[in-house]
Amino acid sequence: MAQNENTQRTSDSGVSIWLDDLSRTRIESGSLQKLIAEKNVVGVTTNPSIFQKALSQVGPYDAQLKELGKVDVETAVRELTTTDVRNATDIFRDVAESTDYVDGRVSIEVDPRLAHDTENTAKQAVELWEKVDRPNAMIKIPATLEGLPAITATLSKGISVNVTLIFSLERYEQVIDAFIEGIAQADANGHDLKHMGSVASFFVSRVDSAVDKLLEANGSVEAKELEGKAAVANARLAYELFEKKFNEDSRWSALEAKGARRQRPLWASTGTKNAAYSDCKYVDELVAKDIVNTMPEKTLDALAAHGNGAPSIEGTYEESHSVMEKLEELGISIKDVTDKLEADGVASFIASWDSVLSDVQAGIDRVNA
Repeated sequence: MAQNENTQRTSDSGVSIWLDDLSRTRIESGSLQKLIAEKNVVGVTTNPSIFQKALSQVGPYDAQLKELGKVDVETAVRELTTTDVRNATDIFRDVAESTDYVDGRVSIEVDPRLAHDTENTAKQAVELWEKVDRPNAMIKIPATLEGLPAITATLSKGISVNVTLIFSLERYEQVIDAFIEGIAQADANGHDLKHMGSVASFFVSRVDSAVDKLLEANGSVEAKELEGKAAVANARLAYELFEKKFNEDSRWSALEAKGARRQRPLWASTGTKNAAYSDCKYVDELVAKDIVNTMPEKTLDALAAHGNGAPSIEGTYEESHSVMEKLEELGISIKDVTDKLEADGVASFIASWDSVLSDVQAGIDRVNA
């Protein structure tokens, strides 16, 4: 079966297409294999909200729950989620090997309740890595201030990391620094750098959702003209920072010479939330080499149906800086917006995780009744 021409064009432009979804039904139905074969999908990301959706389904997980018996709910959740991720990494093994482990990655996130607990985040990252036990897994760690040293500590052990919940350029620069320090420590600890991978998940559409509300409240002509521009400008400036840091950091140059790979920017939250905007806006407007875009299936389908996929970041930095300056002139603080989005993101994932625990407990009770 040939790949879709629009997803192929996007891939040829340098974007690795990952799916932001995973469930046992998707794995067992062959849906994941089909997306690999037909829509250039070369990786998967999960998060607490995705597992909440998957584990709330009655049926797909009952056999494993029955096998586990009356275990405590935390153990059950760990077993169910790591089984899905392990099985997905096996499906992507050929992709991982053919890309020398650049792609073929499947991410699993540490318990979001640990987002402000450095020591236990780092500890659980190791536990998840060992539990999944696959070289093409990635452990997701949120980019909170407390998460930054945990990112470094995890990488230092030779573990691949997906840094999540990045909203601001300031925090993204800190993430890159934490990554470079982690790779330096991994090198000092004797780990093979060539197959270590890392991505920095920069959230996109949520920025527009927040900023557009403030622009609507402002009500001026100038504000109206900026609607739908903040998120893409913010992400494009993140890519500018990516190029600058990795091209100019002498410490990184030395590590790259030893085979280390750059931490790629990953565009997350790429589903379009405003019906007035294109349903593949946060894919088509953010195309460049060394990018990962993880998208819900609805966005992937939109890209396949009518996406452009041509390079769209180069030459946009001046315009993007101008968007940010105009927002500040209108009294809209991007720092305030992104600080709130980070806090809200952590809270949302914790709420989803609480639902996961509740749903799985109900499953344990049901199969053992």
